Amino acid sequence: MKTKVALVQGGYTGEAEVSFKSAAFVYAQIDKEKYDVFPVTISVDQWYHQDQQGNQYPISKEDFSFQREGEKISFDVAFIIIHGVPGEDGRLQGYFDMIGLPYTSCSALTSALTMNKGYTKAVIQDIPNLHVAQSVLLFNEHRPEAVDLVTAKLSLPIFVKPNAGGSSIGMSKVTDWTALKQALDNAYDAENTGQQVLVEEFVTGREFSQGIYRDTKGELQVLPATEVRTTREFFDYEAKYTPGLTEEITPADLNESQKANADALIKEIYIRLNCKGMVRIDFFIENNTDKFYFIEINTVPGQTAQSFIPQQVRAAGKTETEFYGELIEAALQG
Repeated sequence: MKTKVALVQGGYTGEAEVSFKSAAFVYAQIDKEKYDVFPVTISVDQWYHQDQQGNQYPISKEDFSFQREGEKISFDVAFIIIHGVPGEDGRLQGYFDMIGLPYTSCSALTSALTMNKGYTKAVIQDIPNLHVAQSVLLFNEHRPEAVDLVTAKLSLPIFVKPNAGGSSIGMSKVTDWTALKQALDNAYDAENTGQQVLVEEFVTGREFSQGIYRDTKGELQVLPATEVRTTREFFDYEAKYTPGLTEEITPADLNESQKANADALIKEIYIRLNCKGMVRIDFFIENNTDKFYFIEINTVPGQTAQSFIPQQVRAAGKTETEFYGELIEAALQG
């Protein structure tokens, strides 16, 4: 009997478009000789499986199953590839925990915590040799005085971004105080981000993104880092998803000391946040000091052919088929 895998895609936010692209790539790579893979779309209006012929089958929310020609199809494991709500913020994980279905991502608690950039920094900031930029965390109640709170504590340039959410939606770089109010409004008003804003001082350095996962033996495997160089002011939504705006170097050109330090800190972040499955950690290495500055963690990283994780898997000498098989088997082991 093949293992039945629910490839969960879609979501409730604008990141659904990216999720469908990621899921299509994962579907194409998973070993069909070993796994029966069923794409399952989750949207605000409906949950359903759509087969290759375009037939749709509603998913029962009682046990995440569906009926096909009188047969009940239940899953052995869920491969979550929803970016944002509800696949990355712990909601879906909590549901799967309640019905007893294993899944490939972090737990409900870790997923909820890491969607909140400010709370994540609070948990990891005392890790030795890890640095976090000076920041101000703003809630909706702070909105009337937000400009004053930021200018009193931070120095330009700064990044203003929603405290939850992804794909750099609602994010701005501010180099002049006159632009702060508009940047704050953009971040506060970004869809499905909870009206919380994180403002951080700019770190001058090289930007990297690096994946890590736990293999079927329970051992942590750090993938080769990717260096991100963009022609944009910073790595924003357009830079992420518009071809030609960003240069991505995998594996990154790091000396032995830089690589060893980054690998060790990424492992410690993974452990401290009690992560599972694959995650991606973004960080700066500051110019002249080589200090490691944590940016953020992504617990459901993009999985298109051009995405960081597949690039890093290939650089590590693995195929995506092997990698996704490892994630599924590790999830089944619990």
